[in-house]
Amino acid sequence: MNPQAAQLNETIHKANPHVYDMLSTLGKEIYFPKLGILSQSAEAKTKAKKFNATIGTALENGTPMHLGVIQETLSAYDPKDLYEYAPAPGKPELRAAWLKKMVADNPSMAGKSFSNPIVTNALTHGLSIVADLFADSGDAVIYPDKNWENYELTFGIRRGAEIVNYPLYDETGAFNATGLKEAILAQQSKGKAIVVLNFPNNPTGYTPNAEEGRKIVEAVLAGAEAGINVIVATDDAYFSLFFEDSLHESIFGSLCGLHPRILPIKIDGATKEEYVWGFRVGFITYGGDGEHADLLAALEQKTTGIIRATISSGPHPSQTFVLRALTSPGFEEQRQEKFRVMKGRANKVKTVLDNDSYSDAWDYYPFNSGYFMCLKLKTVNAETLRQHLLEKYGIGTIALGDTDLRVAFSCIEEPGIQELFDSIYSGVKDIE
Repeated sequence: MNPQAAQLNETIHKANPHVYDMLSTLGKEIYFPKLGILSQSAEAKTKAKKFNATIGTALENGTPMHLGVIQETLSAYDPKDLYEYAPAPGKPELRAAWLKKMVADNPSMAGKSFSNPIVTNALTHGLSIVADLFADSGDAVIYPDKNWENYELTFGIRRGAEIVNYPLYDETGAFNATGLKEAILAQQSKGKAIVVLNFPNNPTGYTPNAEEGRKIVEAVLAGAEAGINVIVATDDAYFSLFFEDSLHESIFGSLCGLHPRILPIKIDGATKEEYVWGFRVGFITYGGDGEHADLLAALEQKTTGIIRATISSGPHPSQTFVLRALTSPGFEEQRQEKFRVMKGRANKVKTVLDNDSYSDAWDYYPFNSGYFMCLKLKTVNAETLRQHLLEKYGIGTIALGDTDLRVAFSCIEEPGIQELFDSIYSGVKDIE
């Protein structure tokens, strides 16, 4: 094992042996080279005043070399904020701005200990970092039966983890905290569980309320108190799109410092929050206990090592664009304007769906947030309906299993929502 990795492991083990035990084999072996090209280049950037011949970029007239056909479309930006490599953990100013926003948006984080957010190439990359650092073959990764299919690829296929599902809803239509607790406690013989919490949920658009959130925290704590090391990844991809009386912040804050056997990891990003899907700017943040800053620093180093070993660093231009947005005076006003549009679409969907004339064709799962909702079809197969809607009506939906049809109301403007569901209903009747 590389001595730098061994040193990080020693730091983590000394601060919290449970977190050390959470690490995968790769997680134990990875490190960010302090003596490598990037660290030497960083040192040269501050000290090499005459010639800096360290890193593979090109300079011209003291600024990063660039093509006029590109720069002319980006003339509002300094070339140094576009063309140079961004640091592996991300642009420092962006990390600071996101930290400030994250704390403001999540009051439960006040007074808690957590790392500086590290920039990822959006949220899937953040999840893959969690998988690489913490999931070994056979480890249990727990998430609901209604989920984003990429979890299976990220944790199951890539890392060989065992996927453990539980029903998202209980018999009352509330979040199934009992099912989550049972799934965690069932891992007692392994002594380790990775829990993925995704709110607002994809595909259902559901976020728990305050009482349900309390029960989720209790379920995780029960696992820790039973001697299970629990890594909790909060996939906050659709954060801030809370339209009703649900939690309006991440569960991450409530988990920070809760128990030595609990490691909360927040994964979020500008992708949906700032409506910049193609920018691919996300963040990963580790929760701590307030006593071991060295533990958080070591996890940051290992994360940066994973980034260096896979993508080297994220794209600099999109980080610059997001930073400019976050620090612009009109940012919050514009974000709230788009929020109101999205909330209007969600409310319109509920108004349309609460029409009893559809009741013979489907029920719908509870939803209160995010981009999506799911119909529970009563009489036809979801995939059959999906294909029929495409062929006859030119309507695209997502079939999930035999009965569930996901509808993304995020991309349907309000005037089209009634027609959308009327057409889906007609499609059901065609097949019947």
